[in-house]
Amino acid sequence: MAPGSPNPRRRLRRPPGSATVDVQSFAIAPAAGRVMWIVPIAVALVLVPVVGLLGRSVLAGSRARFELSDAGLQLRGDWYGRVISANQLRPASARRIDFSASPELAPQRRTMGTGLPGYQAGWFRLGSGEQALLYLTDRGKVVYVPTTNGYSLLLSPDDPEAFLAALRSMGPGR
Repeated sequence: MAPGSPNPRRRLRRPPGSATVDVQSFAIAPAAGRVMWIVPIAVALVLVPVVGLLGRSVLAGSRARFELSDAGLQLRGDWYGRVISANQLRPASARRIDFSASPELAPQRRTMGTGLPGYQAGWFRLGSGEQALLYLTDRGKVVYVPTTNGYSLLLSPDDPEAFLAALRSMGPGR
């Protein structure tokens, strides 16, 4: 052993008559126990709204409706519902589409919307780069309706042909 290095076997000398005391050390963490009740509350505050929003979106897919009137087209369903006035629609350019035949009209990127299996709603970019408001529940029954507002509509009515006929009967095409 090198001179000056501590000897691990060397015992400390105690003064005669002194008692041996065992010392135990404990970590003090009472603050951590008091703070832990916040964790379940924080998780609940995040999960409850997320589950509520997801549930509303799922229900909206089954309740989405399109109503045509002299005032225009009313979209009902979830957060993206609105009324588009008749003078903003271009019914002469509206048509039924098939995404395999018109890939430029297929939704490519969701910018603000819901994208669940069997339900797409909200703002999307199409393959052509055009902005569109979607309410799609059946990709086999899609109607493309351009507007004068700089975006188009992609909708899935139950009867696309009847929807187009009612849309075109609203007034002159633009």
